[in-house]
Amino acid sequence: MSEVEQDGMVTIRRAPVGFQKAIQELAQAQASRLAQARIGQVSDSDAVNSPSHYASGDIECIDAIQASMTPEAFQGYLKGNVQKYMWRYEKKVNPAEDLKKAQWYLAKLIEDVSA
Repeated sequence: MSEVEQDGMVTIRRAPVGFQKAIQELAQAQASRLAQARIGQVSDSDAVNSPSHYASGDIECIDAIQASMTPEAFQGYLKGNVQKYMWRYEKKVNPAEDLKKAQWYLAKLIEDVSA
């Protein structure tokens, strides 16, 4: 799979059938969400706790990911996301949002380990 960036947009080439369309739809949803957030229609906590672009109907993406993994793999996924958001928060325009995302994944990891 290769990527080509043009005008800030990334185009996926040689991707599996349907994958490129799905990525484009997710990118459009994210762009729409960011635009709404900029004009005050979406709160910061929504972008952290329950972003609309991570749900499909009544199914949250995190739940689908968990269902597809062993408990150990899911805990590794959560740990990796904590590390990712901690790694990059200082480079962001809104660093507090990435710290809140790291906190969200850490809370989810603690909940999963405690269950």
